Amino acid sequence: MPDNRLDAAVTLPGEDFSRVALTPEAVELLRKLWRRHGPLMFHQSGGCCDGSSPMCFPAGEFITGDSDVLLGLFDISEGLQPEPLEFWMSREQFEYWSHTHLTVDVVAGRGSGFSVESPEGKRFLIRSALMDWPV
Repeated sequence: MPDNRLDAAVTLPGEDFSRVALTPEAVELLRKLWRRHGPLMFHQSGGCCDGSSPMCFPAGEFITGDSDVLLGLFDISEGLQPEPLEFWMSREQFEYWSHTHLTVDVVAGRGSGFSVESPEGKRFLIRSALMDWPV
């Protein structure tokens, strides 16, 4: 993974490593979207089609609960409201991906109409890499 990625703050009890990161391109797009929509959050549900892409929402618009895991918190606040960007994943999906490190990146194309980047002609996607330490 690139060294210039932004690693999330650790949120899982007993862990001392980041499970999720953002590429510089993702940070740039997120700051643009934050200025337009206010604080943001990600939710990764898994599944097929757009369900396998991380969905970006205004913070609190997607209701999380016991069936979700908070994988990390990002500080992208440079010049923005200082509120962390949360990255959530469904607990069921986390069971499948618990051995991977996730990096949120941006590519050209349209993703789901529910994710706030959709009108930009770009979409977020996950690049995963196997972790080389026990979890």
